[in-house]
Amino acid sequence: MINTYQTSIAPPPVPPRLSRSQSILIPASLPSHGHSKSLVRFLVGVVLLHLFLSVGGFIYLKQNDTMRSFVPPSGEGKFAFRSSGKQETSNRALASMEVEQQKDQKFGSGYLEWNINRSVLKSVSYYHKIWLTIEQPGDYYVYSRVTFSKGDSKLPLFSMVKLRKTEKLEEKTLMQAYCNSVPNSVQLCTATQGDVITLEKGNQLSVWLQELSLVSYIEGATTFGIFRL
Repeated sequence: MINTYQTSIAPPPVPPRLSRSQSILIPASLPSHGHSKSLVRFLVGVVLLHLFLSVGGFIYLKQNDTMRSFVPPSGEGKFAFRSSGKQETSNRALASMEVEQQKDQKFGSGYLEWNINRSVLKSVSYYHKIWLTIEQPGDYYVYSRVTFSKGDSKLPLFSMVKLRKTEKLEEKTLMQAYCNSVPNSVQLCTATQGDVITLEKGNQLSVWLQELSLVSYIEGATTFGIFRL
């Protein structure tokens, strides 16, 4: 007799027992919300700091470039130079003036005129080729050196530093200096003076001589200047 209950189909697999240990995959935990927020704040702070430093550096360089190249406009008959080609690193007001030789020799008394191309000015105005106008009030060291090319038998050799409160007021003698030279000789004679003077804004200074024709125009021989202490 044929057994009709036999088959070639394999029996189903045996389910795993509950007692057998199994490995369980545990997903990695995501970063906490507080940690992400702190990281974002740190990155934003770094970006803002870099931005502020860049803007600050640009403004600083721009202001320096403007201060070096700026020359205020001059009025009619008035020269208001802030600085010359010689650069100064100090912030203090100063002026170092070189005398200008006149094309036509001047005789008699009068004020020395200054050559702006060979002079240095900083926070000091230049008025009518003669006067220096104070812009920053304070204590100044004022000096003058006038060299005479020859002596005179009738006139003493001296120079005076003049001061006037404003351009509309009368000047007064601030300092004066003398020197001795043999009359009608080629022996040079220099009158030097200097003192600390308290000056106000708008005050003006100049150098006056009794005889302009006796001045020596050798470079560096006749100068005038101020320096704020």
